[in-house]
Amino acid sequence: MNDNSEFDNNINVNGVDIAYQLHGDASHPTLLLIHGLSTPLNGWPSAMVELFVAEGYQVLLLDNRDVGRSSQLDHLSIPKLGWVVLQFKLGLSIKAPYQLEDMMQDAVALLDALKLSEVHVVGASMGGMIAQLMAIHYPQKVKTLTSIMSTTGYKKLPPIAKNIREALAHKPASKEHKDLMDYHVKKWQVIGSPDYPSSDIYLHEYVEGMLQRGITSKGTLRQMLAIMAAKNRQNSLAKLTTPSLVIHGDCDGLVNVAGGKATADAIPNAKLKIYPGMGHDFPVELIPNIVDDIVAHINMNLGTKT
Repeated sequence: MNDNSEFDNNINVNGVDIAYQLHGDASHPTLLLIHGLSTPLNGWPSAMVELFVAEGYQVLLLDNRDVGRSSQLDHLSIPKLGWVVLQFKLGLSIKAPYQLEDMMQDAVALLDALKLSEVHVVGASMGGMIAQLMAIHYPQKVKTLTSIMSTTGYKKLPPIAKNIREALAHKPASKEHKDLMDYHVKKWQVIGSPDYPSSDIYLHEYVEGMLQRGITSKGTLRQMLAIMAAKNRQNSLAKLTTPSLVIHGDCDGLVNVAGGKATADAIPNAKLKIYPGMGHDFPVELIPNIVDDIVAHINMNLGTKT
């Protein structure tokens, strides 16, 4: 996976350092891509970024706080996980080191620093949650919303599939690079698309690029706590006027397709596109179709929101 590190920039916004990249022509409309849990900006496949640039967009990528080359917030205390899981199961409020709203504010502050008054926002998984929050709290900045393999935060939607939960419960055998590679490759294999399995070569390059950019167990845990602490967004999503597209795979075992359906049901006039055989990743074979869906969504809604 090409890291494209020659595009790297870093800026202090909202009290944290956020690493970001800009690809394409600055005079073109900007597409902000926000990725998910434990996934730095090069989790977006380079083929997807290149296709968006070819379609006439400037693409803005960022490392969320606690991943990649953005700030690692190790000074923040982490509550005892067993207690947090119990609170979560009982439906009690969870005290997290920071909230998804804080991550949303990081992205908004980055847009302000770059003098980007409005953008098209695409979020995947946790990034979809952050993108939804941007549309809820800063609708004037979000020209269109695309929420991919994400959910509303409604706690009674189907949980993570048992085989994935068991795989994620394991930890890397050590902090040695080989053991970290083995762990993350296995993770992407188990959450990936059953009908579109990634080749070993592709997956190893993909994971290698992300590990080189930066993934830590504590940063991942803090992001996970933010997800667990998040409130149900259904009622807020019901008030959106932002043109919205929801994309999900029907074989997603990490975030069940019911989460995508609930998101589309919550947002007025949202369009739902379900991909058969797709899991919780971007299969190489489907990238052109997904890009086409997003570009068509944007083109169809040009001029409908200012």
